[in-house]
Amino acid sequence: MRISGLLMTGALGVALSAGTFVATTSTASADIVCNRYDECWHVTKRYTTYPATLGVVFYTDDWRTAHVKDVRYHWLADPTDDQGYYMNGEWHRFEVEVPVKHDDDAH
Repeated sequence: MRISGLLMTGALGVALSAGTFVATTSTASADIVCNRYDECWHVTKRYTTYPATLGVVFYTDDWRTAHVKDVRYHWLADPTDDQGYYMNGEWHRFEVEVPVKHDDDAH
C-alpha cells in the first residue's frame, strides 16, 4: 500500500505540473493598435488595409500594460470582430476581406 500511495502522489504531481504548463502556454496573444488620434484597442491579427491616413501603429500587450493609465491614449472597447478600425471614436468595418501581416514579414 505504501508504494502505491507514493506512486499515486507522484502521478498526481506530474498531472498537476502538466496542467499548469498547458494553462500557461495556451494564452492567446493579442496586439494593440493605436491610430493617429491616440485611440487604442486590441486586435487578434495585424491587418494591412488600414487607411494610410489613420496612422496605425502596432504594439504588444506589454506596451498596453505600461501605458494603460497614460492620459494621452483613449482605450476603446475591444471589438468582437476586429476586422475594422476606430476613427474619432466610431468603429468602421473593413469593406473587403483584408490581408494579414505576419510577424515574419519584412518591415
